[in-house]
Amino acid sequence: MTKADIVKEISSRTGIEKSVVLATVESFMDCVKDSLGREENVYLRGFGSFILKKRATKTARNISKNTTIIIPEHNIPAFKPAKTFAQSISK
Repeated sequence: MTKADIVKEISSRTGIEKSVVLATVESFMDCVKDSLGREENVYLRGFGSFILKKRATKTARNISKNTTIIIPEHNIPAFKPAKTFAQSISK
């Protein structure tokens, strides 16, 4: 499902114009990105959490140049579904 599909679905379910729904969805995504950028997790009860996971420093190999490189510690965004959400999907 794409963002356009989500906007279309919400618009048809609620009767709100697609342009308003699109602005709302994009605003939500911006809020999540901004919060994660400030290293603040986003918790949506009953749905899940957008969290940052820390990846430790590690050594890797560049095979084409036959060299070793160090990848520094960094954060990556992740989504952890709520227990009720995960249970509803697995049924």
